[in-house]
Amino acid sequence: MDRILGIDYGSARVGLAQSDPLGIFASPLETVPSAKIIDYLQKYARTETICKFVVGYPLNLDGRPASAAPDVDAFLKRLQKAFPSVPVALEDERFTSVLAHKAMIDGGMKKSDRRDKNSVDKISAAIILQAYLDKKK
Repeated sequence: MDRILGIDYGSARVGLAQSDPLGIFASPLETVPSAKIIDYLQKYARTETICKFVVGYPLNLDGRPASAAPDVDAFLKRLQKAFPSVPVALEDERFTSVLAHKAMIDGGMKKSDRRDKNSVDKISAAIILQAYLDKKK
């Protein structure tokens, strides 16, 4: 089944989300250490067909690349080298962490669980991917 993967790249951790096979809904998948992300994606690709990556791109409020953009740019080069035939789309990731925290509160998650950065990262990836999927409709 074809899947679109959402990626919230960070220098320490990477949040991942996947689409349903129809490309309508995004679901949080996993949080992986940044150093192991390419290996994780290659292992994932052995069981699922990745038809596109949607990577959150850090922008300032004025729309210019944020200070984390060079790290994402370096990751994008590694990603394209490892998966040359899989297209990559960039999605504005401004406010995704804030939206992730709000979703966790609205979902009734306990305060102690909301402090887990792994949860925030994969929910942020799902928000990034869902924004892309909604625009695609």
